[in-house]
Amino acid sequence: MLSRKKQQNPVDIEQHELLENAQKRIRQKKRLFSHFVIFLIGCVFLFLINKIFKYGEEYDWFVWGILLWAFLFALHAFNVFVTHRFMGQDWERKQRERLVEKQKQRITEIQKEIETDFPLSKINKKKDS
Repeated sequence: MLSRKKQQNPVDIEQHELLENAQKRIRQKKRLFSHFVIFLIGCVFLFLINKIFKYGEEYDWFVWGILLWAFLFALHAFNVFVTHRFMGQDWERKQRERLVEKQKQRITEIQKEIETDFPLSKINKKKDS
């Protein structure tokens, strides 16, 4: 019927953020697993094209294709398991706080410059005259 807006507790907001981060990590790991399955199927496919269908038979090019793809998969896995740990939610929060602090300092510096170049006392005196 009549609904009032509920004020969210900081705990609820924190739990919501934790849940969102958990879902994000699950999606990352799910995509990595999908990448691995596609990688395996792709390796078999590349081998079949080269050896069975005899496309480019004089040279085993499928090895280079598989190595390149394995390198990309390793980068993906590194990003999910290593980089995320170092550049995860805490790192993002610290970077955000650091940038906000820099912006506040810059605003303070600009305000001081304005006050020294155009002090209010001079402006008020001109208005009074």
